[in-house]
Amino acid sequence: MVGSNFGIIYHPSAGGSSGQANNASGATSAGAIGSGNGNFNVAAAGNDRSAPASHLSDFMLQLEDYTPLLPDAVTSHYLNMGGFHADDKRIVRLISIATQKFMSDIIDDALQHSKARTHMQNASTPGGSKAKDRKFTLTMEDLQPALADYGINVRKMDYSQ
Repeated sequence: MVGSNFGIIYHPSAGGSSGQANNASGATSAGAIGSGNGNFNVAAAGNDRSAPASHLSDFMLQLEDYTPLLPDAVTSHYLNMGGFHADDKRIVRLISIATQKFMSDIIDDALQHSKARTHMQNASTPGGSKAKDRKFTLTMEDLQPALADYGINVRKMDYSQ
């Protein structure tokens, strides 16, 4: 798994894979994607069952050295509030990485909504700004539709009460 936002978390060449998947007859399987280093392989279902276990163990070992953006204490706190107690820090880090990815996807979607909104505003005004190095601010106006795409409904608080 190569994460675009997190650097290389897991790569098949790090686990000793040669970059090609072989089936029982010794020929390269039809499911191999590309060749050489850095390409992922898709093997047939009946092939070597120890390969996924070794990939998983390599990934779990790499989790010990990886430091996610969310500290382990914060993740553990919210897991404990939800009734889940994990003694293994690798499980906590795995959940931290999943949370980081989820938040990154939501923020990226909000950025796309913001760009579309500002593009439509600039197109409707004559002589709109064409600055390429524009800084974006995360607003509820952009965050609300991004969260709605993930099934999270957020409403502004009604100040008239």
